[in-house]
Amino acid sequence: MSARQSAIATAISRQIRKIERPKDLTGKILAVNEYFGEATFGLDQIKERLAKDSYESLMAMVHKGARLPKNVSDEIANVIKDWAISQGVTHFCHWFQPMTGLTAEKHDAFISTRTSETGQTMVLEKFSGAALIQSEPDASSFPSGGMRSTFEARGYTAWDPTSPLFVMETTNGKTLCIPSAFLSYHGHALDTKTPLLRSTEALSKHAVKFLKMLGDVDINGVTTTLGVEQEYFLVDRAMFSLRPDLIMTGRTLLGRASTRGQQFEDHYFGSIPARVLAFMHEIEQELYKLGVPIKTRHNEVAPAQFELAPIFEDSNLAVDHNSLTMDVLCRVALRHDLVCLLHEKPFAGINGSGKHNNWSLSTQRGENLLEPGKTPHQNLRFLAVLATVLKGVYEHSDALRVGIAAAGNDHRLGANEAPPAIISAFLGDSLSKILDRIESGAIVEDSAEEAIINLGVSKLPVVARDNTDRNRTSPFAFTGNKFEFRAVGSSANCAVPTSILNTAVADAFAQMSERLEKKLSQTKSRDEAVLALIKEVIKETKAIRFEGNNYSDEWKAEAKKRGLPNLTTTPEALSVFENPKAMSFLTKYNVLSEDEIKARHNIMLERYIKQIEMEAATVMELTHTHVLPAVEAEVERLGNMAKTIKEAGESISLDRLENIKSIYENLLKAESSLQKEFESAVQIHDESKKASALSTKVLPLMQNLRDIADDAEGRISDSAWSLPKYREILFVK
Repeated sequence: MSARQSAIATAISRQIRKIERPKDLTGKILAVNEYFGEATFGLDQIKERLAKDSYESLMAMVHKGARLPKNVSDEIANVIKDWAISQGVTHFCHWFQPMTGLTAEKHDAFISTRTSETGQTMVLEKFSGAALIQSEPDASSFPSGGMRSTFEARGYTAWDPTSPLFVMETTNGKTLCIPSAFLSYHGHALDTKTPLLRSTEALSKHAVKFLKMLGDVDINGVTTTLGVEQEYFLVDRAMFSLRPDLIMTGRTLLGRASTRGQQFEDHYFGSIPARVLAFMHEIEQELYKLGVPIKTRHNEVAPAQFELAPIFEDSNLAVDHNSLTMDVLCRVALRHDLVCLLHEKPFAGINGSGKHNNWSLSTQRGENLLEPGKTPHQNLRFLAVLATVLKGVYEHSDALRVGIAAAGNDHRLGANEAPPAIISAFLGDSLSKILDRIESGAIVEDSAEEAIINLGVSKLPVVARDNTDRNRTSPFAFTGNKFEFRAVGSSANCAVPTSILNTAVADAFAQMSERLEKKLSQTKSRDEAVLALIKEVIKETKAIRFEGNNYSDEWKAEAKKRGLPNLTTTPEALSVFENPKAMSFLTKYNVLSEDEIKARHNIMLERYIKQIEMEAATVMELTHTHVLPAVEAEVERLGNMAKTIKEAGESISLDRLENIKSIYENLLKAESSLQKEFESAVQIHDESKKASALSTKVLPLMQNLRDIADDAEGRISDSAWSLPKYREILFVK
């Protein structure tokens, strides 16, 4: 039995892992609300155990940035330590999100030492306020994008108290994880959390100012909320282990499409396979304990593709929870002898995976500013906020494209399940009709069901929440009371696109306030001034709105006429960094400094280059070690068969043999061409030019080599092919 056949046999013999539901001491099964968040320790839990004055000092640090007195930080640390030890925790770590796009942690034990009178070392469990608030992991091996030299190793993690601490349990122990920001010795952000927190502060400041001008004088804070839909693939561990391309790059670089894929549309929302459902049960239980409010689970469109989605949360917490979710997905999958693939396009010819970021704005009272509302005032406010968001997206669409740029996402954007690289906004027919009529100055009066607007200002009826269809082809679609940023890739850290979106909208709020202030000085009617501003912005941002099929060639031509950028590849998107004006708004609102922007440009270029170089090297290795030997074996088999038949005095057509020989020659030529172009590209010193060469010259040659190899897979003996095939990876249960 070959290794591939053995993997198939192993996969079909897997037993479903039995998942025990959480129970109390009496054996009663607990409802989710009875154990939700049991492995977390946030501000509410700290408040219960902390002196009132100490808690007020903590809140002053959270809300005003006040310095925490040492005695208070030690008291908080002691409270946390006692709780953690009661949970069986032995170690703690500052859990942070460096610019690798992943999470990082360095574990320390809850111990300190003292020396006895006899000189013996004694251990006691201790956790200081200093250890809680700040740590110093070696930062030299994390990406910095040139902000510091390799020998400058200092980096600091700083506790983020707005995100609850959590206990991560593994087979043999528990670790307390402290969500943290990651900064360099000179104060540069080395992570994704810090810019996100800065962007939220900038948006809150300018949104509050604008809303107060609208009449919401009691609003003192605005934040963004996020609901992150996470798509992923599950493949059997035995199959995965025989695919060097999946192991090395996260996607299949070779693989003939099976005769059955997703054309029957029978997987989407279908019955969840029992083995996968067991995995989902365990995922949900783990995440509920960690305070992640997972709401939805289902089959996605492609075979072996699935999705889970949480309830909306504050963006900072939602980003932490999504990073945690990705980690838990991969870890729990292994317990079920599965591997979770988070790559945007692990399999050619079927849907890839995205991370739909459902984004909205909320006041400190919990009011959703993108909820159309039930009163004339709320209605006018909704339209003003909607216009502001459109302004932010329109003016910074190129930066938003940068925020979703990655080698993996290039394979997905513009395919049949993901929006194209052209950033546009979808509002739906009813809402678009309202904006068009406001722009034209027409009176808008239709049926109550359609819930539209009368431009008498004081007679503004309700705009309905769900009077719009959904557009799966739009990168930025309004879906009732939120925008769905669909273009984010499944492996991405969603802090990056969210930070850019937050800052773009903060910039729009600042401009709206300035313009409204001028209008208010020229009229006594605030509502008329606001409506006049909305009308102007609707006209100014009309180019970003598109209600049709974003996949169509007609839209590409139309977008070009409108002046919308169409940056189809990551190197093209990263060229935006070379335009100082395009990213200057991030500096203007102190979200990223010029050095931090340059660093991110360097890191994104470097990661793209390394990814494509790794893929090119891997596909050439696969060709030499798997594909060519399989074709050679087939040529030998067919040659021996032909020889035997001829010796028996029979005639035989040699067309098949000649065809396989032709494939063999084409493989050698294609691999040689790829090797030559690859060696030329890697010699380029300018990283922008290198990335461009890899994208425009190396990737097409990789695809050409794949096409020939995939043709070979469909023609040679099944027993000669060593790599698990698509039909086996995707359909063997």
